[in-house]
Amino acid sequence: MLPDTDNNLAYQGFTFLLCLLLLPVGFCFFFRGPFSAKRLLPRFGTAGRPLSYRVLVRNLSSRSQAGLILREHPADAGPSFKDWLAVHLAEEKRLRSFRFHQRRRINPFRMASAKEAALPPMAPGQEVEAEVHLAALRRGVLSLRGVTLARPDPLGVVRSLIDVPLAQSVVILPKRYPLPPIALPGSMKYQQGGVALASSVGQSEEFVALRDYREGDPLRHIHWRSWARTGRPVVKEFEDEFFVRHALVLDTFTEQPYSEALEEAIAVAASFACTVRTEESLLDLLFVGAESYCFTAGRSLGGADQMLQILASVRACGGQPFQKLEHLVLNHVRSVSGCVCVLLAWDKARRDLIEKLRALGVPSLVLVVLEPGEAASVDRGPMESDPEHFRILEVGQVEQGLARLK
Repeated sequence: MLPDTDNNLAYQGFTFLLCLLLLPVGFCFFFRGPFSAKRLLPRFGTAGRPLSYRVLVRNLSSRSQAGLILREHPADAGPSFKDWLAVHLAEEKRLRSFRFHQRRRINPFRMASAKEAALPPMAPGQEVEAEVHLAALRRGVLSLRGVTLARPDPLGVVRSLIDVPLAQSVVILPKRYPLPPIALPGSMKYQQGGVALASSVGQSEEFVALRDYREGDPLRHIHWRSWARTGRPVVKEFEDEFFVRHALVLDTFTEQPYSEALEEAIAVAASFACTVRTEESLLDLLFVGAESYCFTAGRSLGGADQMLQILASVRACGGQPFQKLEHLVLNHVRSVSGCVCVLLAWDKARRDLIEKLRALGVPSLVLVVLEPGEAASVDRGPMESDPEHFRILEVGQVEQGLARLK
């Protein structure tokens, strides 16, 4: 329409809009100058919760700067083609054809989204502070590659950008749910050999040796003469034979690489890891990934933070038989007082595992995390006679289901 200037006026509107675009672009060349930035990150974040931290920006130029906007840049967590294809095929199997109302697909590879933060005016050499609010979308290691300083032109059409490299990372822990006061199954059990690493949480206190003080050791066990002789705190180590030790069994066997049921199961396991009083007992986390894993938390062995970091890196275990987890649990139950089993299904393989635990006299709390609508067809099987220690948790109602535990 533009060449026909006799029959229309489109060329006039085009010329005017082109000038409105070229004029702001010209302002971009006047935004120059070096900047430095320092990010004050916390140690951990939590999936599903906002992460707030401060960023210090210093103006290294010889001119004052005003009206700047700070933009955070989480590193691109783009998947490989193999991972993308696996997620795509698993999602296609769940979708039904000829259905108008489908569940909105969630990008499982996106780690976080950040809001822009306005910076106050900066004089030459001045350092200012901005508070950044970042929404952590899922657990794992969140990498931040740098920040961008943006300045809009007077018309607000375009922005001039300056990138400041600032590579850092923060661990995003799994989300947790509040648990009511519950009595976990099992009682004190004899541990062959005493398990001196339990740091005196049992009842039998037979002196074994002297060792350096570790955080959490009771003051009454300090050996004052050795402290005076060596110049550093020394405590007496005792051999503990009877104490409570629970196993937290996490089921990771699913064909879906990124399933909501697995994320909720990890959140349930993280909730128990934070609730169980490990200063009075030991907690063993059992799961299968690339291989079989067993991590123990308790006095002098680590606390809830270490176990949450482990849970933040758990991935789905597809293509392996469930019997691998069964062998891990059955080889470990001889030393535990009870089990908390967080399962992703209630099929024959998982019912057989619970039956074997009950046959061995190991009390168990069974929590089955299912997709919405799958709970109605569940046969309780061996747990029919013990409903208090069997709960079905549907995705979307996990917190309500955990609140009903006793």
